[in-house]
Amino acid sequence: MNNNLLNFIGWILFVISSLCFIVSSIGNFWAMGGSIFFFLASIVFLVPFFKKKN
Repeated sequence: MNNNLLNFIGWILFVISSLCFIVSSIGNFWAMGGSIFFFLASIVFLVPFFKKKN
């Protein structure tokens, strides 16, 4: 398993984790805000995996 695949799997697990945090924080404003930022940060770190390489 190469490093890129391992990194990609790790970030996918972070996205799944952040989605679980979002579900668990329903009804709590501050927890929901933090969970959404966690989700967005995980998505931002996934962008390079889908960006075309020149």
